[in-house]
Amino acid sequence: MTAIATTDQAPPVRRRGPGTAVRQSATVAWRQLVQIKHSPETLVEVGIQPVIFVFLFAFVLAGQMAGSRHAYLQFVVPGLIVQSTVLVTARTAIGMNTDVTKGLFDRFRSLPISRTAPLIGRILADYVMLVWSVVLLLAFGMLLSFRIETNWGQLIPMFLLLLAFSFALSWASVLAGLLAKDPESVQALAFGLMLPLTFISDAFVRVDTMPGWLQAVVKLNPVSMLADSIRGLLVGGPVGEPVTKTLIASAVLLVVFAPLALRAYHRER
Repeated sequence: MTAIATTDQAPPVRRRGPGTAVRQSATVAWRQLVQIKHSPETLVEVGIQPVIFVFLFAFVLAGQMAGSRHAYLQFVVPGLIVQSTVLVTARTAIGMNTDVTKGLFDRFRSLPISRTAPLIGRILADYVMLVWSVVLLLAFGMLLSFRIETNWGQLIPMFLLLLAFSFALSWASVLAGLLAKDPESVQALAFGLMLPLTFISDAFVRVDTMPGWLQAVVKLNPVSMLADSIRGLLVGGPVGEPVTKTLIASAVLLVVFAPLALRAYHRER
């Protein structure tokens, strides 16, 4: 008689490569975007806000700041592009906190998908909102007399730079969304930190008009670096140095906040 030995073996673990994680992140991002059809006011909000800012700066502040609408728009539109980038990134914190508090991330974690896919998917979805916001801002700015003085091909490196900076800053926004108790708290925290970041910069006012002690702070602000980069790309001026500084600042933000955000996500959720 032959004895048949049986052993309990665990099923093989399926390893997920980078390609799989990217596809899963894209799927999560698509799910986030599809939800917009149930709340189309989101598109209106993200799109109308930069248009309102362009209108206010062009017709209310232009005469005081530069003497003419065209002259000030040439300076301030790149700054408004940066502001839109920062504000859309701040919305990432609100969306992240809403998904977490409603239990959506718990459902994601019960699925056999990459642990980081929900985080990356949220950031990718907000990329689309960012591009939508900047395109509307540029279109309305051009309607009011803003002009690209370099060439239209510079829009490509401009958007790439915006996305790189937004990706790095998004991890700070993700961290705020994970640490806050509710969407109201994260909204106050995110916008309370992001708005001063844009106003204590050269996005709207030239650095040489500020007090000397404040100029040093403004020059170290990543928002100033990004605004200078976009001005160089679209209107003319130095490009290499401000772009290099922006990329370095983005790398620092990524190195500091991405590990903290991932740690908070894995520990708290």
